[in-house]
Amino acid sequence: MNGLPTAPVPAPLRYGYGTNGLTDLRLDDALALLADLGYDGVGLTLDHMHLDPLAPGLAARTARVARRLGALGLAVTVETGARYVLDPGRKHGPSLLDPDPDDRAVRVRLLVTAVRVAADLGAHAVHCFSGAAPPGTDPDTAWKRLAEALGPVVEAAGAAGVPLAIEPEPGHLLATLDDFHRLRAATGDPAPLGLTLDIGHCQCLEPLPPAACVRAAAPWLRHVQIEDMRRGVHEHLPFGDGEIDFPPVLDALAATGYRGLTVVELPRHSHAGPELARASLAFLRSRTPEGSPTPEGDPTA
Repeated sequence: MNGLPTAPVPAPLRYGYGTNGLTDLRLDDALALLADLGYDGVGLTLDHMHLDPLAPGLAARTARVARRLGALGLAVTVETGARYVLDPGRKHGPSLLDPDPDDRAVRVRLLVTAVRVAADLGAHAVHCFSGAAPPGTDPDTAWKRLAEALGPVVEAAGAAGVPLAIEPEPGHLLATLDDFHRLRAATGDPAPLGLTLDIGHCQCLEPLPPAACVRAAAPWLRHVQIEDMRRGVHEHLPFGDGEIDFPPVLDALAATGYRGLTVVELPRHSHAGPELARASLAFLRSRTPEGSPTPEGDPTA
């Protein structure tokens, strides 16, 4: 032992597809489709059309989904970006930043429920985001609300042994990697708090190229979303329709040792979900760096 830090062991890249891009399919059909196509897992958005977090019998329904995932050999991460799951009139509302503490508590309860569902499913992470600051909200007030609201969720994640992976989202209070580090500092850097890195968002607004963002985010990486995107335009695009050079991104991701799912995120393309799921996996596999292990060829398996 020379006492020097060791580099991460390159990890097999495991691909998933988000159910928010398959909302025209029943959940059982969506999961079967992904397994048949050869995906390693699924990004499961808790929403009324799939696994509704607010409907009766959640524990029993979750157990059934867990059995289905096991039978299909699919890993899972739990995502919480449903647009109208809490309020049919407000997209992504209420948020962790709402002025009314009772409204913020509604979002907190959803996220704590998501942690419980993730633990029951054996998920590798729970995704969340900050929400946009309401008009007229002082930035310091918004950051204080976010840190306080996340407290019970981080505590629940720690107790469940499931990382909470917050996503920098364009237009939200927490929009960039720098904002993530601000949140870490404001909350005392709790161990359960990690990062969801959306590769398209890196292309959209980060100062670093996407591959450099992956390397910078590596110590906190708990979940990855991926799609194509153009600089300055927050629009999730099928692969090849944007500007991202993917081989360096996938190479950097494998080199970090990240072992979670890399989930295709095309929430506005459900009308073509099955075909895009097929094409997306073929695209990613064709760009996976030569020599990077795949689940089928993982030498450590």
